[in-house]
Amino acid sequence: MTRIQTGVRLPMENKTVVVVDGDDASPEVMIPTVNILESMGLPITFQRPLIGQQAIDVGGNGFPDEARKAIDNSDATFFGSTSGASTAALFYLRWGKQTYANVRPCLWTPGYKSPLANPAGIDFTIIRENLEDLYLGLEGDIEELQALNLYSKHARTPLSDLSPGKYAVKAITEAGSERVIRFAFEQARKRNAKKRLTVTCKYNMLSTSDGLFLEIANSIAKEYPDIEYDHYIVDDFLCRMIVNPQHFDVIVMPNLYGDIMSDGAAGLLGGLGLAPSGCYGQDYAYFESAHGTAPDIAGKNVINPTATLLSAAMLLEHLSFHSQAKNLVNAVQRVYATGKVLTPDQGGNSGTTDFSDAVSEELSIHPE
Repeated sequence: MTRIQTGVRLPMENKTVVVVDGDDASPEVMIPTVNILESMGLPITFQRPLIGQQAIDVGGNGFPDEARKAIDNSDATFFGSTSGASTAALFYLRWGKQTYANVRPCLWTPGYKSPLANPAGIDFTIIRENLEDLYLGLEGDIEELQALNLYSKHARTPLSDLSPGKYAVKAITEAGSERVIRFAFEQARKRNAKKRLTVTCKYNMLSTSDGLFLEIANSIAKEYPDIEYDHYIVDDFLCRMIVNPQHFDVIVMPNLYGDIMSDGAAGLLGGLGLAPSGCYGQDYAYFESAHGTAPDIAGKNVINPTATLLSAAMLLEHLSFHSQAKNLVNAVQRVYATGKVLTPDQGGNSGTTDFSDAVSEELSIHPE
């Protein structure tokens, strides 16, 4: 498990966590996971303000002021996957709280149904810039840009020669790049692993935008002589990640690449059902599994709760409940090691509640 430390916190100080159960199949993993957290007897108060469809049904607003205030007054948020109704809350957690670093651990555990012949030793973390790049949502009709008289340096033609279509603006800033790259170097320094940091983006073709990201990383790397540093063009990185994933430790990249590559990394382990995630800002963080709402299996009690449980462990780590976070991860790993209670995506025939109950039982047998 990746340990993220964004500030000094007192372990037994009472904490408040906002819980958003999410949509479709998401509540099926969120509810038992929070039940497990509550059973651990920690000084954490879990709050569920009305957000999403429930809030719309009551007052017509999916993200009312009361929910925003609850988030502002909390220590962190535990967020279930959304299919739309609670998107406003998610956007507030990201851009409103400026959670600029999306951390996605990739750790193989015995029992995971990996497609690789030898997944042992895979233990790296992708850190994705979370606020910029194409995710700013600056899109529109190409005709809107024609007054700018833009000229393609690659196609060697003016923008006015293009047929009607759509555009999207990619923005890479100095400040946004520096803070997430520095965050990544600090995590490489803290991890008890290889102490290696890799940067990847498309700096050969996008020499101005992605080139800036690499330029900043090259500069910051000089401040961390204890960290081995390398960089790859993103398509080259993808090949290397598949062929030799054990090489990597911490990888940092712009937003879009990070979203895609981290999902690919989950595939190396055995699927998105195994992929936890945490988003960190200067003074706030929220946690969610990397997978979506899985509407095709909603109500079937087969969605894998592993990603949600491991995201919960990252939440506990962030709140400085370090030993309890480790206990939760160990309990999940013991369930996989026995292989008796696994969900269908991992080759088993057990349900979501069966797996969650097995983790809860492991915690009761091995509380420390």
